[in-house]
Amino acid sequence: MRSLLTTALIGVGAGLAASFVMDRFQDVAAPAFGMDGGDEDPATVKAADTISEAVEGRPVTQKHRALAGSVVHYGVGAAIGGGYALAVRQWPELAKGWGVPAGLTTMLLLDDVVVPAAGWGPWPEAEVPGNAYGLASHLVFGVAMEGVRRAGEALPA
Repeated sequence: MRSLLTTALIGVGAGLAASFVMDRFQDVAAPAFGMDGGDEDPATVKAADTISEAVEGRPVTQKHRALAGSVVHYGVGAAIGGGYALAVRQWPELAKGWGVPAGLTTMLLLDDVVVPAAGWGPWPEAEVPGNAYGLASHLVFGVAMEGVRRAGEALPA
């Protein structure tokens, strides 16, 4: 059996890869869901502002906002991937459904609870396009994460 560290690193890689796949999916799918991005900063940039204000006493500069949002997005994805891989190691049945339950859980916890509770975005509403876009994006994330995790676990130890 692989070490805990190796399992966690496979998961971190899976989370990073899934974050990338999710980004590319959103680039292509946003227009189909009527998502134009609007003028408001995404939740990842708002989270970066919160972190920057806590560390430096000021929000992220305009020049670095997009990069800071990406760092938050990929950092959260890496953490989710590492935690997910360790959880699947302990409870293999969590991998059933090819990452769909993990993607759904991520959406429900982060988008529907953490983001609005932190003030980085609105509470969920009965807005079909936005909810469908978020659901599709996180299902893509979950399936990609599980696929990369399985591929990593299949490599020789």
